[in-house]
Amino acid sequence: METFIVILLAIVVMALVMVGLSTQILFKKGGEFPNTHIGGNKYLKSQGITCAQTADKIEQAKARKELKFKNISLKESESQSFC
Repeated sequence: METFIVILLAIVVMALVMVGLSTQILFKKGGEFPNTHIGGNKYLKSQGITCAQTADKIEQAKARKELKFKNISLKESESQSFC
Protein backbone atom coordinates (compact mmCIF):
# COMPACT_ATOMS: atom_id res chain seq x y z
CA MET A 1 0.00 0.00 0.00
CA GLU A 2 2.85 2.36 0.81
CA THR A 3 4.41 1.76 -2.59
CA PHE A 4 1.15 2.65 -4.30
CA ILE A 5 0.97 5.96 -2.39
CA VAL A 6 4.57 6.82 -3.33
CA ILE A 7 3.93 6.04 -7.02
CA LEU A 8 0.70 8.04 -7.00
CA LEU A 9 2.45 10.97 -5.32
CA ALA A 10 5.27 10.84 -7.90
CA ILE A 11 2.73 10.89 -10.75
CA VAL A 12 0.93 13.88 -9.22
CA VAL A 13 4.20 15.79 -8.73
CA MET A 14 5.30 15.05 -12.31
CA ALA A 15 1.92 16.23 -13.63
CA LEU A 16 2.26 19.49 -11.70
CA VAL A 17 5.79 19.97 -13.01
CA MET A 18 4.67 19.40 -16.60
CA VAL A 19 1.79 21.88 -16.22
CA GLY A 20 4.13 24.40 -14.61
CA LEU A 21 6.70 24.12 -17.40
CA SER A 22 4.12 24.34 -20.16
CA THR A 23 2.08 27.31 -18.88
CA GLN A 24 4.07 29.87 -20.84
CA ILE A 25 3.83 27.82 -24.01
CA LEU A 26 0.13 27.04 -23.63
CA PHE A 27 -1.21 30.41 -22.49
CA LYS A 28 1.11 32.88 -24.20
CA LYS A 29 -0.02 33.94 -27.66
CA GLY A 30 2.45 32.50 -30.15
CA GLY A 31 4.22 30.63 -27.35
CA GLU A 32 6.87 28.15 -28.38
CA PHE A 33 9.70 26.19 -26.85
CA PRO A 34 12.85 28.29 -26.36
CA ASN A 35 15.70 27.70 -28.78
CA THR A 36 18.60 26.60 -26.60
CA HIS A 37 20.87 25.66 -29.51
CA ILE A 38 24.12 27.59 -29.89
CA GLY A 39 23.03 28.76 -33.34
CA GLY A 40 19.93 30.38 -31.84
CA ASN A 41 21.88 32.61 -29.46
CA LYS A 42 22.23 36.15 -30.89
CA TYR A 43 25.20 37.07 -28.71
CA LEU A 44 27.20 34.00 -29.77
CA LYS A 45 26.34 34.67 -33.43
CA SER A 46 27.64 38.21 -33.15
CA GLN A 47 30.91 36.82 -31.72
CA GLY A 48 31.19 34.35 -34.62
CA ILE A 49 30.76 31.30 -32.39
CA THR A 50 28.95 28.34 -33.93
CA CYS A 51 28.26 24.78 -32.89
CA ALA A 52 30.66 22.00 -33.89
CA GLN A 53 28.35 20.64 -36.60
CA THR A 54 27.91 24.03 -38.25
CA ALA A 55 31.63 24.76 -38.07
CA ASP A 56 32.34 21.36 -39.65
CA LYS A 57 29.89 22.01 -42.50
CA ILE A 58 31.49 25.40 -43.18
CA GLU A 59 35.00 23.91 -43.25
CA GLN A 60 33.90 21.06 -45.53
CA ALA A 61 32.34 23.55 -47.94
CA LYS A 62 35.59 25.54 -47.99
CA ALA A 63 37.59 22.38 -48.66
CA ARG A 64 35.32 21.38 -51.55
CA LYS A 65 35.78 24.77 -53.18
CA GLU A 66 39.55 24.54 -52.91
CA LEU A 67 39.82 21.10 -54.52
CA LYS A 68 40.35 20.99 -58.23
CA PHE A 69 39.88 17.44 -59.43
CA LYS A 70 40.78 18.25 -63.04
CA ASN A 71 44.42 18.86 -62.12
CA ILE A 72 44.95 15.48 -60.46
CA SER A 73 47.17 13.08 -62.37
CA LEU A 74 49.27 10.04 -61.56
CA LYS A 75 52.68 9.29 -62.96
CA GLU A 76 53.23 5.83 -64.41
CA SER A 77 55.86 4.95 -61.82
CA GLU A 78 53.45 5.81 -58.98
CA SER A 79 50.60 3.80 -60.47
CA GLN A 80 52.81 0.72 -60.94
CA SER A 81 53.92 0.75 -57.32
CA PHE A 82 50.35 0.20 -56.16
CA CYS A 83 49.88 -3.02 -58.15
